[in-house]
Amino acid sequence: MAAPEEQDLTQEQTEKLLQFQDLTGIESMDQCRHTLEQHNWNIEAAVQDRLNEQEGVPSVFNPPPSRPLQVNTADHRIYSYVVSRPQPRGLLGWGYYLIMLPFRFTYYTILDIFRFALRFIRPDPRSRVTDPVGDIVSFMHSFEEKYGRAHPVFYQGTYSQALNDAKRELRFLLVYLHGDDHQDSDEFCRNTLCAPEVISLINTRMLFWACSTNKPEGYRVSQALRENTYPFLAMIMLKDRRMTVVGRLEGLIQPDDLINQLTFIMDANQTYLVSERLEREERNQTQVLRQQQDEAYLASLRADQEKERKKREERERKRRKEEEVQQQKLAEERRRRNLQEEKEKKLECLPPEPSPDDPESVKIIFKLPNDSRVERRFHFSQSLTVIHDFLFSLKESPEKFQIEANFPRRVLPCVPSEEWPNPPTLQEAGLSHTEVLFVQDLTDE
Repeated sequence: MAAPEEQDLTQEQTEKLLQFQDLTGIESMDQCRHTLEQHNWNIEAAVQDRLNEQEGVPSVFNPPPSRPLQVNTADHRIYSYVVSRPQPRGLLGWGYYLIMLPFRFTYYTILDIFRFALRFIRPDPRSRVTDPVGDIVSFMHSFEEKYGRAHPVFYQGTYSQALNDAKRELRFLLVYLHGDDHQDSDEFCRNTLCAPEVISLINTRMLFWACSTNKPEGYRVSQALRENTYPFLAMIMLKDRRMTVVGRLEGLIQPDDLINQLTFIMDANQTYLVSERLEREERNQTQVLRQQQDEAYLASLRADQEKERKKREERERKRRKEEEVQQQKLAEERRRRNLQEEKEKKLECLPPEPSPDDPESVKIIFKLPNDSRVERRFHFSQSLTVIHDFLFSLKESPEKFQIEANFPRRVLPCVPSEEWPNPPTLQEAGLSHTEVLFVQDLTDE
């Protein structure tokens, strides 16, 4: 997880930051970012400078006052093997050497002065790497044209890609820097590097990356590894979770000697690869176990969440049902209250009951749906609506009802309708002085 101060990085810079951390093993994100910023986010130059520091060569941004010593692998430092040029033998050899010494000294002195002065006039074009893969392919083609196709398998990619693959595959990486102008380069390539036994060893035991120091990509690697002479070989591997130079071979080395030196370096450091491979397998197993535990935890969490969701839904359903029941109760109470108020109004509006002696009065016996009976007198001139209002005002009467007569059997039009906008009077309805009417409940219809 990136630190807060890394939130302003672009996606490309973030990817480079994570890749640089993976290649170098630096745990501090701040240190990784600081190193990349020093190299203008050039990850290859940053990785090479980091390897340079691990090798014991000073960083270009923090040079120490003196050059550190090269020591052996037992002290966790670099195994260095340098083959010196043979000394002249015999009187003739020493005579030739002494005669050529002033000319050789003068030539190399003038050449160094010229190169030094040229830097102020025109920057070294090798310092700008524009096509690193093209530099590798170009060197491969020139090598095959000069020495043939029988050679170790070249890694066809950049130096950083080779480091990354060697780290990922837990393999040794052999780096060869070719000095085109050096007098021993031609013999080394022709007789040593292309020897069948050397090819077999390199192809079966390690990755092989090579480039000319006249190419920008090779020159940049040369600046990181700081070779002293040519031919130059460096063995790099993952050691203590970092890509580390564990061996340097310099000078014109013979095939058998090269095989012995490479084998010695690999045997001395094989335990680190075995240990790293075991640690990686353990990390993978731990990661798989953690992933399984996380999946089990997530499955359990999802099950718990599903149970909680169902409980919430059940509680919500009960709450809505309770609210609905409560609303229904309140609505029912309001309806009953309104109905009671309407009954009371109807009762208050009823005309007074006529006396039994009134010849225009009608005695009506009502049979209610609950089998109870109610009697009351009405006037012949009164509308059937009065009968309906009287029954409606009774507590025992249903909310909706109709009034029926038996002889003849008919429904009395007590409420206004299309057929009877104005209900008839009792006399118009054909009622006699004494009547029995039936109240039919229509509430459920």
